[in-house]
Amino acid sequence: MKIHEYQGKELLKKFGVVVPRGVFCPSVDDAVKAAETLGGKVWVVKAQIHAGGRGKGGGVKVAKSLDEVRQYASQILGMQLVTHQTGPEGQKVRRLLIEEGADIRKEYYVAALTDRASQKVAMMASSEGGMDIEEVAHKTPEKILKVFIDPADGLTDAQATELATGIGVPAESVGKAVATLKGLYQCYMETDASLAEINPLILEGNGDIKALDAKFNFDSNALYRQAEIVAYRDLDEEDPDEVEASKFDLSYISLDGNIGCLVNGAGLAMATMDTIKLFGAEPANFLDVGGGATTEKVTEAFQIMLRNPKVKGILVNIFGGIMRCDTIATGVVAAARETHLSVPLVVRMKGTNEDIGKKILSDSGLPIITADSMADAATKIVAAVS
Repeated sequence: MKIHEYQGKELLKKFGVVVPRGVFCPSVDDAVKAAETLGGKVWVVKAQIHAGGRGKGGGVKVAKSLDEVRQYASQILGMQLVTHQTGPEGQKVRRLLIEEGADIRKEYYVAALTDRASQKVAMMASSEGGMDIEEVAHKTPEKILKVFIDPADGLTDAQATELATGIGVPAESVGKAVATLKGLYQCYMETDASLAEINPLILEGNGDIKALDAKFNFDSNALYRQAEIVAYRDLDEEDPDEVEASKFDLSYISLDGNIGCLVNGAGLAMATMDTIKLFGAEPANFLDVGGGATTEKVTEAFQIMLRNPKVKGILVNIFGGIMRCDTIATGVVAAARETHLSVPLVVRMKGTNEDIGKKILSDSGLPIITADSMADAATKIVAAVS
């Protein structure tokens, strides 16, 4: 799960990280009022979407008058903002953040994230903060410093100092940088984040250290204990089909192909998509119905897949372990009838009650194509949609 920049800054502030004064604004008039309230002579008008690279895409503007605040807010609000993280279709801007200007002396990059290899938290920092951090990572990885934190010990003063001095924070500001890094780490841990990033973290002319941006990803498996984080969820920023699928405990992700996939188990789902690609086609989705699929869940899965106009056929691939094949077969037949299925359907089932499941399919009278192996299933569905 992701949140907006203004929400991320609210979290950081609670953990002692200094952030600019800013106001969340849903309209152009609100943006002008926010600038008046903040005061000063310079304001930053920032698009709020769940994607990075907003500045390069035209979603961040510096205004030097209230007229410019209104002008930029009018331009940005409602625009289809395209960045390297949105894809060519872009993301519609529905919200703005108006912030006070900052006296930027130097930009840095810092982030905390889960490092599965070491089973620790990695905190990264670089002297090259700003919009091109991906290029820094690619071309000059030596400019990115890392420390690995044992969660039992937390981020130590020594580690935080090592990062701060390593990226060139002036001696007189190292103490403030250390406090910021420790606050970022604490925020990361206590919110069950999988990524907590500040880019840029700035050194101001007066020596202060301030978070000029905030990006968070959260572990969805921990949201049950993070009511405050769940309240930040913005469904407008998410794929509507993925939102609908989550209501039925379906793991669904839209893709660009034309073969819908319904599978039980994430590993088998990945293997199924790979097999479809191996036989020359592209999957239209990742869809894991899990081990407790019901007729209702299977029907909903079919409806979600069929809402995608690109889907020209469906492949159901089930391993009957906890989930019995006859249960899935009953669900598939009911779903095919309820959705008035008009695209080819290939079903491959192996495992518990496999023979009963196959009989249910054959007795249904529906034009369901059965397969005995993954290769056989992929061959048949690719041929059916060609």
